[in-house]
Amino acid sequence: MPLLTLARMELAWRPLALADVEAVARLCAVAEETDRTGVHWGEDDVRQEMSGPSVDLPGASIGAWDGSRLVSYALVIPRDAAEPVHQPHVASLTDPGYRTDEVASMLTEWLVRTARSVHAQHFPDAKLELHAGAHENEHWYLSLLERGGFKQERTFVEMRADLGSLPPAPPLPDDFPLVACEERYDALVLDARNAAFASHWGSTWLSADHWHHRFRGNKDFQPDLSFLLLSPERDRVVAFVMSSFSEADALAAGVRDLHVNYVGTVAEARGRGLASALLAHTLQAGRAAGFETSSLSVDVDNTHRALAVYERCGYRTAARNYGYVVPLS
Repeated sequence: MPLLTLARMELAWRPLALADVEAVARLCAVAEETDRTGVHWGEDDVRQEMSGPSVDLPGASIGAWDGSRLVSYALVIPRDAAEPVHQPHVASLTDPGYRTDEVASMLTEWLVRTARSVHAQHFPDAKLELHAGAHENEHWYLSLLERGGFKQERTFVEMRADLGSLPPAPPLPDDFPLVACEERYDALVLDARNAAFASHWGSTWLSADHWHHRFRGNKDFQPDLSFLLLSPERDRVVAFVMSSFSEADALAAGVRDLHVNYVGTVAEARGRGLASALLAHTLQAGRAAGFETSSLSVDVDNTHRALAVYERCGYRTAARNYGYVVPLS
């Protein structure tokens, strides 16, 4: 394994394994003390992410170790489709005490090399763009991406709503039945998600395995606080809100926050205020279930004016994340 001299210490670099879950969780906690992103990952969260259907730990992950201590890691995660560009995503974190130019160079070189390898395995005939996201407080990581040739392409606003002071909710439609997100609707929800997000920047088609890992098979998924509007025939989902709850975030912040992962309406049903009505219903149900706030993230350049929809539901800007891209074709 390659070695890197750092302040008289040698870092050993090797792929991650599921046995490293505790070390990754410890690194996440150390980094959060400096970066203050608001995201807190316990061991169960890390294990779930590292066990994702697209995660290839032996072939597409790297960790830097100072003795028995993990001080940096990175992963390249392929997408389920290339439409027409393959956009594998980067996940990376480094201990604040090890944020040096040498570590940055090692990471950026590894990311580009590994992205090309992952791409060749999955979509060799498609164009390739490597995508990364960073919170506005992750200053060192932002500079690492820029030094590595990444360009900022998008701004995502993190929004938060106080469930104790929600605006009046618009009425739900009479012609589209309202249901909770029961398992029998999973395939219909996935179809609606793939249709509704087909034109969103950075979004692509999701497989059933990926969808299950993200929701039904995820410990944080809140099916009773995820709602659907069905077609009159009940054979399609026309609008949906998918929600989750992080116990680790609640313990760290002292607030029970209902996170909204997805809000969507299929194209033929847009313009009727379905998203606003369904989201407002979700927030009221969340308040009744004991949640104090709700959060979500939205692309400020979203073509469906989603930012205005969320503001009408009581959300206000809390922080920003940035989407970075480096073309590798």
